[in-house]
Amino acid sequence: MNILLICQCDKRALVETRRILDQFAERRGERTWQTPITQAGLDTLRRLLKKTARRNTAVACHWIRGLDHSELLWIVGDAGRFNEQGAVPTNSTRRDVLRKHDENDWHSAEDIRLLAQMAALLHDLGKASTAFQARLRQHSATRNLYRHEWVSLRLFLAFVGDDDDAGWLQRLASSDPQYDHYWLAAHRFKRDGLDADTPPPFRNLPPLAAAIAWLVVSHHRLPTLPVDEHHQQQEKPRFGARSKTFNPKRLHNILDGITHQWNELGNNAPTADIQPYWQFDQPLPVALPKWRTQAAKLAQRLLALQNKPGKGDWLANPYIMHLARLSLMLADHHYSSLAPEDARRVKGDSDYTVFANTHSDGTLKQPLDEHLLGVARMSGSVVHGLPGFERHLPRLLRHRGLRKRSGNERFRWQDKAADASSSLRT
Repeated sequence: MNILLICQCDKRALVETRRILDQFAERRGERTWQTPITQAGLDTLRRLLKKTARRNTAVACHWIRGLDHSELLWIVGDAGRFNEQGAVPTNSTRRDVLRKHDENDWHSAEDIRLLAQMAALLHDLGKASTAFQARLRQHSATRNLYRHEWVSLRLFLAFVGDDDDAGWLQRLASSDPQYDHYWLAAHRFKRDGLDADTPPPFRNLPPLAAAIAWLVVSHHRLPTLPVDEHHQQQEKPRFGARSKTFNPKRLHNILDGITHQWNELGNNAPTADIQPYWQFDQPLPVALPKWRTQAAKLAQRLLALQNKPGKGDWLANPYIMHLARLSLMLADHHYSSLAPEDARRVKGDSDYTVFANTHSDGTLKQPLDEHLLGVARMSGSVVHGLPGFERHLPRLLRHRGLRKRSGNERFRWQDKAADASSSLRT
């Protein structure tokens, strides 16, 4: 192989490095060497440089692979004197002259933020049910018959009804109390296990409502194909158990087939046990002033968003949906962990006695309306930080273990994927 060595050492380290490099390669300048070399010779050179390296040592080795292509193999010493490709800066300053990091090309950031925030206002509405509030106060550890995110989904769909996205958004943006009954109206609110007509929720939903509904129902765990009844009879029922048979035809319009059994194990509980999951003794947060105000603001922004060219069918964009779900889940977990005296807690409406969670000792913690408002705000903060997220993370550059090719045939596809990704770099 043909290599190019760049030396950015100074002081005594420069003298020692020149002595070693002169034994292996010819000088092409005061701080540059070039030579053909075998892999064994290159390994020996690197070992000698490491052995004699000082604080001021900095040597980069480039493999000249073709007429217009070179690859940085390694850096010995201070890697901060080179960039990620092994180039040496012409000049440097601590001033942020271009303020390049303040700009970003995230064309979908607004979509991600608004989807995550609207889903945050809706994600735990099901916790207002009689069953969930009883669980919080009685510290019950038994399995839910219906999980709160599924009830939240049904509440949201009741408000959407048969309208298109513009219809339900305009109602939400109006903050008009005359629409409050839509959330629990008998002909709109479909109660699984109680009502005869409970169609799969994602069937015939408009695109924006479908995207938000997906975030609501998946903010804890993804819907999972239920195992067949024969399998459950043979083994102890377990949600998420692998089915021994699978029909690929299920993948066609798979969302249309999702039912409550994709969210929790099916059950044959009596009606009296199911009823509390669909019963609400206290008003929903949707009737409270602060929730209304925030929902109206987001609805107005979503109305403007969906009217922009090229917007629609968000569920078909895994990039947007994945980051919106990530932001919602991170905000939900983090806000739930905040202590009562934390300044990041928001203030909900007073005298609301429906709660979202408990402290570790079992005492009630965050009112539900505050929790929804707080998670919505924090979701926006998470999305706002995503474009600059990379700058603040520690990283592993040129890590030998990560660059090494896989010795296991099962994982060779990862090497191919890494090669393909590297080839796309500009």
